[in-house]
Amino acid sequence: MTRQTEMRQTETIESAAGIEQLAMRWGFLPFFRCSIPGFSIEEHTAPGYWFSAETDGPWEWKGPVIREGHCAYGKFFRQKAGYVSLEWLPHLLNYRRSLQYAKDDDKAALDDLVLQTIGSEGSATVKELRQLLGLSRRLRHREASELVDNLPLTEKISLEPILTRLMMGLHVVIADFEYNTDRHGRTYGWGVARYTTPEALYGKQHAGCTPEESRRRIVQHLRRLLPQASEKQIQAFVG
Repeated sequence: MTRQTEMRQTETIESAAGIEQLAMRWGFLPFFRCSIPGFSIEEHTAPGYWFSAETDGPWEWKGPVIREGHCAYGKFFRQKAGYVSLEWLPHLLNYRRSLQYAKDDDKAALDDLVLQTIGSEGSATVKELRQLLGLSRRLRHREASELVDNLPLTEKISLEPILTRLMMGLHVVIADFEYNTDRHGRTYGWGVARYTTPEALYGKQHAGCTPEESRRRIVQHLRRLLPQASEKQIQAFVG
């Protein structure tokens, strides 16, 4: 059976286990549909599960899949969310960490500060990071690290783009999602992401090759997996 036939005949996702199995089989699994047809959870989710008031779906299954410990989750694919299996995590990490996602020194300093804070705490939510870093309407220098003492003040510093850059660089992953509960113990609302480092969650990652070789292996794998994708699409997906 060819990879293309395998993708067409993949079972429709109807559970967290279905997402996990697909992520482990393909190695890389975007959450949302992308430029490559048929290569996302969104496109493979059974009707009625994508958004439902009556039953859990991919949105609620993110935490359970992460907790199984076989797939990392975060904004890894062109700043969009998805899974990478632990088989391919060392290679994606090896390659992405060789790149620079911050466009200037100020952003690089902020990225480093946030990463150091997450590393020292073990994990943190956005709310916890804002408290730890002294971020509110403005960045208060006295409460922030010396790393950003010389940065110009701005009206507001958002952690979202910083965390996205750190996830794209595979410096940070999402450890779990936390939900509010009502008086009956039932969860409600959108889950709050808890961030950590891949090393804290999965241990040291060793690709055993250069970043360029890791990228070459990923590209070759995706060519076999996605014969419907153009070379340009694959190169853009890997980054």
